[in-house]
Amino acid sequence: MSDASIATAYDARAAAYIEVAGSIEQMDAADRNLIAQWRETTTATLLDAGCGPGLWTDFLHDGHRDVVGLDISEEFLASARRTYPHLRFEAGSFRTLPVADASLGGILAWYSLIHTPPAEIPAVLREFARALKPDGSLLIGFFDGPPREPFAHAVTEAYFWSIEALSHLLETAGFTIVSTQRRSRAAAEVSTRPHAAATAIKRDM
Repeated sequence: MSDASIATAYDARAAAYIEVAGSIEQMDAADRNLIAQWRETTTATLLDAGCGPGLWTDFLHDGHRDVVGLDISEEFLASARRTYPHLRFEAGSFRTLPVADASLGGILAWYSLIHTPPAEIPAVLREFARALKPDGSLLIGFFDGPPREPFAHAVTEAYFWSIEALSHLLETAGFTIVSTQRRSRAAAEVSTRPHAAATAIKRDM
């Protein structure tokens, strides 16, 4: 699936998406706690890769952090810029991040790789590694399930990953796994599918 087709799908559903998952208050406390803890372990500039309407970008900013939101959906970017005019949002692809080599302290990819075809994930992870400083941190959130298996996401086709399969790809791309987690969804959450996350550090090559 191309960036253009993913962007078109999200542009068409942006208003409905923002209504149910457009504010930090709509996110589960477990996710907020995990991302806050990760944020506090990072230094330098952070990238919210696949920022959507910008809620996690603002959360990462935390009143003082240097953070950039990146997305391919123009509708999401327009909403993010209206809602968070104090933050920087850019249009761009994970495949070619608009940042210099070793310029980022951390990358958050929170459910933003789920539509990337599995065969393209290794290249995206290598691009993340290129952009991160040595010892820079990557936090990925994803749907836990049979790795690479497609499913009918509400917006457009997405893919499950397992911690084991994704960890292998991260290690191959130059990362060291720091922590992983799995959990079932609470009744009031936006999604009902099982959640997983992986935190990894870029190795100093």
